[in-house]
Formats: sequence, structure tokens, C-alpha cells
Amino acid sequence: MAICTPSSSSSSSGSTSTKSWVIHGLAVGAAAAVALGAHAYLYYRRSGRFRSRVVGIIPARFASSRFQGKPLIHILGKPMIQRTWERAKMASSLDHVVVATDDDTIAECCRGFGADVIMTSESFRNGTERCNEAHQKLGNKYDIVVNIQGDEPLIEPEIIDGIVKALQAAPDAVFSTAVTSLKSEDAFDPNRVKCVVDNRGYAIYFSRGLIPFNKSGKVNPQFPYLLHLGIQSFDSKFLKIYPELPPTPLQLEEDLEQLKVLENGYKMKVIKVDHEAHGVDTPEDVEKIEHYMHERNLS
Repeated sequence: MAICTPSSSSSSSGSTSTKSWVIHGLAVGAAAAVALGAHAYLYYRRSGRFRSRVVGIIPARFASSRFQGKPLIHILGKPMIQRTWERAKMASSLDHVVVATDDDTIAECCRGFGADVIMTSESFRNGTERCNEAHQKLGNKYDIVVNIQGDEPLIEPEIIDGIVKALQAAPDAVFSTAVTSLKSEDAFDPNRVKCVVDNRGYAIYFSRGLIPFNKSGKVNPQFPYLLHLGIQSFDSKFLKIYPELPPTPLQLEEDLEQLKVLENGYKMKVIKVDHEAHGVDTPEDVEKIEHYMHERNLS
């Protein structure tokens, strides 16, 4: 694939402002201890400064079994990675936004439209590990690292701000993420990850299958199924030890990196948002998102 030609025009916010909210309650407390194997560390909630320094990292790789070169694919004249970066730059909670990649073509493209780029190793198993190395190269100076999926070119800045605020308000959690309502046509699509949460807004499980799954084996139109949006934020201290945690059975079976967090006993805060999910997982999704943008006059 030829290198992208970055567009110099600014991204339009287009869609209406998304209001994000924590599903149920915000955990409070002066500090929470989190076990790290034989080690432990304390989170101290400092007045107005708890987890205050925040960086957004967009991991991007060229090689993909389902869609090679996906970050560089053009969506209405702009590389997808540029659209994601422009959206992320609009989030008020982020002090810095960078692209983390192991590919020189992607790096050249991103620098062409003005993005800061961190080059990372080719050996990483997932975007979270890539974010960890990028944060290390930034000097480990941030309290929260937001992993922004490069294949969500219409991600709302308010969603980014929402998961950051949720993690800042939940000292017993090391991770936060967002969900939205699942469309019935996506119920059995393994590329659309589903989520269930407890009544305090903490994640119970994620799956590529429909969860919960009832005895009839059919979608219950009355049940509020949840779709995981993929964006996630980490306490940077936890992110540092995440790559050292061994892969877990559920993580490997579902091929979902967030399950390693849950299987190791850590808490994950979830917020629910109103969002028309338009992730790009396959080449066919590009046409769908361009059609959506044309209908709503998004440029």
C-alpha cells in the first residue's frame, strides 16, 4: 500500500456532543491497595491532583491478519489514523497525544499531518503493551495512559474525557473503559465485543459471544446488551506491570486483552455512553462508515 497523503483540513466535530456517565456510582476513598504479586503499591488520593497527568496514545501497526495497512486506509480523503488523532486532540483531559507504531510508513504519514510519533518494537502482542513502551519512552511521567483505538475514527472527545474522569474517581480501579448499547444485528458478530457490568459500574466480563446468553439462544429485544467501544485508560503504575502478567486462559480463548486484567483480580471501571459505534474491523466497514458520514454531512 502506498503511503497515505495526509489531509491538511481540520476534522469537524460533526456529530452532537456525547454525554458520558458512570453506570452506577463512583468509588471514593483516601487510598486503595492493589496487589502486584509479592509487591503492592498504594494509591494516594491527593486533593485535586489524583491521577492528574494524562497522555493519549494511539497504537498503530501495519500488519494485520484481517486488514493489512488499516491505519492508512482513506476515509473520505483522510487516512483513518489522522481522523482518530484529530478527534483525540479535542479531548480536554489529555495533556499530550502521540501515535505509537512499529512501522516507518505509518510514522511518516503521521508526522506529515503533525502528529508526535513514538517508534516501538515489532514484538508486542497487543496495543496495551505498545502503549506501555511508548509511555516509558515518554519518561513515565504520566499518571493515566489512555489507549485510543486507531480504528475508531469517529470517537467522541467526550468519551475520552469520560473514561479519564471515571478512573480518577475510582482509586480501587486500575483500568477504565466505555460501553454503549448493542444493536441487535451485531449480537452474534465476533468483531463486536460485548460486556457485562455489576451494579456499581465495574466490569464482570467481556466476550466475542453474546452475553448474557439466554436459554432460547436468541436475542432478547428487551435486554440492554452492552457493546464495548475498545477505548481504555490505565493507571500508569499498573500499565508498567501489565506486560509482566502471564497470559490467562480466558484472555487467550477470547483473544481479548482486557480479560487478563480481570482474571488477575484487578478492577475495571465502566461508563456507558451514547455513541454510534463505527469501528473499522474489515475492509467492508470502510464503505459503511463513509455512507454514515455522507448521510450526516461529516467531513
